Amino acid sequence: MENKQPTFLELLLEAHIGLERQGPGSRKTVEKALGFLGDLSRIEKTVDLGCGTGGQTLILAEHLSGSIVGLDMFPAFVDVLNSKAKSRNLDDRVKGIEGNMEDLPFEKNSLDLIWSEGAIDNIGFEKGLRHWREFLKNGGHIAVTSPSWLTKEHPQDAERFWAEAGSGLDTVEKNIGIMQSCGYQFVSAFALPEECWTENYYYPREKAICELVKKYDSCDTVREYAEMNRREVGLYLEYKQHYGYVFYIGRAV
Repeated sequence: MENKQPTFLELLLEAHIGLERQGPGSRKTVEKALGFLGDLSRIEKTVDLGCGTGGQTLILAEHLSGSIVGLDMFPAFVDVLNSKAKSRNLDDRVKGIEGNMEDLPFEKNSLDLIWSEGAIDNIGFEKGLRHWREFLKNGGHIAVTSPSWLTKEHPQDAERFWAEAGSGLDTVEKNIGIMQSCGYQFVSAFALPEECWTENYYYPREKAICELVKKYDSCDTVREYAEMNRREVGLYLEYKQHYGYVFYIGRAV
């Protein structure tokens, strides 16, 4: 890649593959969400959709004794997850596979838990919940994070940014209603705290982007990629009281 102009996708992968997380989140929020699921020993089959390199997948493995499949569209991320699982002697029950969230390779009514952090927004909150419901057992749970409005005020700059990124943010109340209409009993919802965005994601990502700028000196695509990511951070810091990721937890009924 040093001898040609890298694409945005190549830069995204290179910037993110070495990060602990590929999006906002934390160990505390994973464990908080798990706390709403009741008896964890009954969870035998879990799928983590959009798993990335498995930051949250491996935390789930610490708390769940059953099998966990991490699914991601990027094989490089899947390879990292499988390598981490093997190094921690978890490869007997934690496996990463390449796949599409819109076409899941699992049997219907076979899963106890579907987990997805920062990925459902790629296909749409309602579309994802409705499709994934088919694969959950009755009484199984879903736990997803999705960008949402936290206040009645929706600043135009933030709204425009998310729209250009392909995301139409809804309020927490509307998303809870969507969850209920898709065949789930609403269990809980909570917003991720600021450090999930900053210390756990934006700051490590910025370090990786600085390395890319050095590596691809005088590359217009890299400069544009860096500026786009920094604009995202600036918008969040300015409008963080108005929007953020929210964990939504539901039970299939």
